[in-house]
Amino acid sequence: MADKPDPGKSKGPGGQTMRELHKLVKKGHARDQAAGKQHNKLAQPQNRWQRVVRYVWDKNRGRG
Repeated sequence: MADKPDPGKSKGPGGQTMRELHKLVKKGHARDQAAGKQHNKLAQPQNRWQRVVRYVWDKNRGRG
């Protein structure tokens, strides 16, 4: 069987190791998730009519 290269030693873009890149991506993803949750808390809740319109709009948007 072929040995897998150690992610701590293989280099990726910018000269960083793959392990360092993975940590940065996870950190950025967590930051984006936290920002998204905060934004959604400030948004006004949609009423039933707005949800229906959004559903129909999104459903028909895929057709081209």
